[in-house]
Amino acid sequence: MKEFIRQKFLAIEWTLGGLAIVLPVVAWLGVRTLNGISVYDIFPPLGLIAFGLMWTHFVMGALRRYSGYDKKGHGLYMPVSMGLVLGLIILHPGLLLLQLYKDGYGLPPLSYLTVYENQEVYLALGSLGLTIFLAFELKRWFAHKTWWKYIELLQIIGMAAIFIHALELGREVRTGWFMGVWWVYGITLAVAVIYSRLVYKKKEA
Repeated sequence: MKEFIRQKFLAIEWTLGGLAIVLPVVAWLGVRTLNGISVYDIFPPLGLIAFGLMWTHFVMGALRRYSGYDKKGHGLYMPVSMGLVLGLIILHPGLLLLQLYKDGYGLPPLSYLTVYENQEVYLALGSLGLTIFLAFELKRWFAHKTWWKYIELLQIIGMAAIFIHALELGREVRTGWFMGVWWVYGITLAVAVIYSRLVYKKKEA
């Protein structure tokens, strides 16, 4: 199995990345109507795609450690997918907040608290996840700092926050087969984190 993963690592990586983009789009098409589509219909799948791509980073990181794949041969996937993630996590809330403002709901946080009444906890989880992921963009300047490891650990909390955020607020996530996909994301994410942070580190110790 380890040899197979090493040989097919890049193919697995790009395949999972492709599925992380295609599956939310298919789910989105199943619950939205393209007639009279608005920004309120466009922004949700952007967040789902961003989460899926970040999920591949965790899963492929665990597979790399498990198989002993040489990181030097990682290729273009990480820079391409990370660039997409950054754009998507900004556009996902950004488009919503802009449209709410244009529709007369004012500035955040009042605008989205008005529209998503009684869902403050899940909105806060989304904001928490966004803040954590944006903080990771500071890596180029602070990766050498001793405290940077805590920012990396916070990524796990950010993923958990977004997982719950989408589970409660996402129409696509609450619809049929994509609910199953979302839980596969969650379970495999947990397995990847446990392996990378506990099992693998114990082996290395």
